[in-house]
Amino acid sequence: MTEHYSFDQDLREAEAMVKALENYLKGSELYTSIGGGFLGFGNMPSLTVGALLMRLRRLGILRMQLTTGQRQQLHALQQQHKALRDEWRAHYEKKILWEANSRLDAMRHYFTEAAQSMELAANAYKPEQLRRTIVQDILATMAELGIQSAELDDKVRQTDSRLSSVASEHTGFLWDPQLEPAYPQKDYWWLYRKPRAPRF
Repeated sequence: MTEHYSFDQDLREAEAMVKALENYLKGSELYTSIGGGFLGFGNMPSLTVGALLMRLRRLGILRMQLTTGQRQQLHALQQQHKALRDEWRAHYEKKILWEANSRLDAMRHYFTEAAQSMELAANAYKPEQLRRTIVQDILATMAELGIQSAELDDKVRQTDSRLSSVASEHTGFLWDPQLEPAYPQKDYWWLYRKPRAPRF
């Protein structure tokens, strides 16, 4: 997803997600497809609030690199997102808490497997980077909205302790260099570290 970053692709995906957001918030699923099918959007990622937040946040930070038309598109998407968030606030809060917990829970499987194989830890690291990044963007939104969860805070601390142990090798920024200004090392340290490759 992030090896070759594209502003156009991020905007297309964010637009598709915003269009589907109201039905998603009212629905009972955590992950919803917005792609495929005869009238679908093609090869799109699953819709979650966190996936949308990630795109809107980094596009907002990198907005000066966008064309005038792209900035106008982004502003419209930001306004639509905010309106839907405000209208469906209780649903929105429930979804982001559910998502953050679900993504952190999914990382436990990686830690279990990583403890058994350094090679697997190195080869399967990219999805965990994405999971933890989306959780970070959810946490920022929770802080903005005044949503608190001691249970989630504790789970984040436990996850980061284990992630830090697995990803012990410091590196440069691991995603597309265009994205680096949107991901400061202080807040997104797992994008600047990786598991040590096994030595044979």
